[in-house]
Amino acid sequence: MTFKELNLSGPIINALAEKGYQSPTPIQQEAIPHILSGKDIVASAATGTGKTGSFCIPILHLLSTRKSQSGVRALIMVPTRELAIQVFDNLKFYGKNLPLKSTAIYGGVSQFNQVREIRKGVDILVATPGRLQDLIDQRVISLKSLEILVLDEADRMLDMGFISNIRKLVKLMPSSRQNIFFSATMPAEVLDLIYSIATAPVRINVESSVKVSINQSVYHVSREHKRSLLKHVITERKMSHVIVFSRTKYSADKIAEDLAKAGISAEAFHGNKSQNARQRALTNFRKSSTRVLVATDIAARGIDIADLPFVINYEMPESADTYTHRIGRTGRAGKAGSALSFCDREERGYLNNINRISKKNLAVMEHPYQ
Repeated sequence: MTFKELNLSGPIINALAEKGYQSPTPIQQEAIPHILSGKDIVASAATGTGKTGSFCIPILHLLSTRKSQSGVRALIMVPTRELAIQVFDNLKFYGKNLPLKSTAIYGGVSQFNQVREIRKGVDILVATPGRLQDLIDQRVISLKSLEILVLDEADRMLDMGFISNIRKLVKLMPSSRQNIFFSATMPAEVLDLIYSIATAPVRINVESSVKVSINQSVYHVSREHKRSLLKHVITERKMSHVIVFSRTKYSADKIAEDLAKAGISAEAFHGNKSQNARQRALTNFRKSSTRVLVATDIAARGIDIADLPFVINYEMPESADTYTHRIGRTGRAGKAGSALSFCDREERGYLNNINRISKKNLAVMEHPYQ
C-alpha cells in the first residue's frame, strides 16, 4: 500500500514524498482510514511504529478539506514537553503545504510566546494538560470549536497523574467530536477513561510488531558494581549512542557525572533540568557530541531518535509496562536494537514480571563483576 492509496490530499502526499515516505507503516495503514472516516479509535502502538504520523496526517487532511472555522479545531494532548515538541514538528512538516496553523504549549517555559501564537489563531493545538488548563483558566484558550481530540501516550498520562485533569478538560469540549487514543499499554484506569469518552471506538493493536527486532538481555550484578559494569559495557561494546535509564533524578545526575569522569561524554536528562538545558542535551545527543543520555522515565517520553542501537536499564523498572516503554526507544521501525538490563538482588521481582510478558526470558549475560 502507498500513501496515495489512502486518498490523502495532494499537498500532504507531496510533503510525504519530499521526505521519501511512500508507504505507510502498519499502524498508519490501520489507523488512517478509520480516522478519515470519522470513527473514534483506541490504538496500542509502541514507539517507532509511525504512531505520530498515524494521527497527524489524517487530522491535517480532515481539517484542510472541511469548512474553516475559528478557534482550536483539533487538540492533541501529550504528557511531556519533549513529546509536545516532537508532535508539533511532525505537524509542521506534514502540513507545510496547507493553510493550517499549529502550535505547541507546555510548562517549564514562559507562556508569553505561546499566548502570542494562540492569539494569532490556531487550528491544531498540541498541549500538556497542566499548561492547557492554565491558559483555559486565563481565558486565552477555548475548546468550544473542537472537532477532534487526541490523547497520545494515555498510559503515561495515568502515571503522571493527569487523568483527573483530562476528565475536567473533556467537559469543556463539544460532545460531538471525534476521539483518538494512543497508548503503548492499556491499564484498566486508562480503558475506563477511554470508554467514558469514546463512542464505539475501533480497537487497533500493532504493539508486537517492533519487539522482534530488539535483543533483550540481563546482567545480574550487585548494586555497588553497577557503575563499573556500565563503564565496562559501554567501552567493550563501543557504544557511541545509548540511553541509560535511572529511576530517580538524583541517580541520573550521579551516573552522568561518573561516566564523564571516566572520559565517556554523558548528560543527565530529567524534569529538574530547565527546558533549555533538556533541549540542549537532546541536541548534543542527536549530533553524537554526547555519547550517553542518562534519563528518567517521564523525561524520556517524547525523545525521538531515529537510529538508537542501545538502551540500558541501569535500574530495573518497577513495572513491566515501564520496561516496554523503555525498550521501545531502540529497535525502531524494524531496525535492530539491544536492550540491556542491570539487575541486583533486590530487583529480581521486577525481572520476573518482565520475563512474564516477554516471549522468552531475557538472556543472562556474563561479566567481570559477578
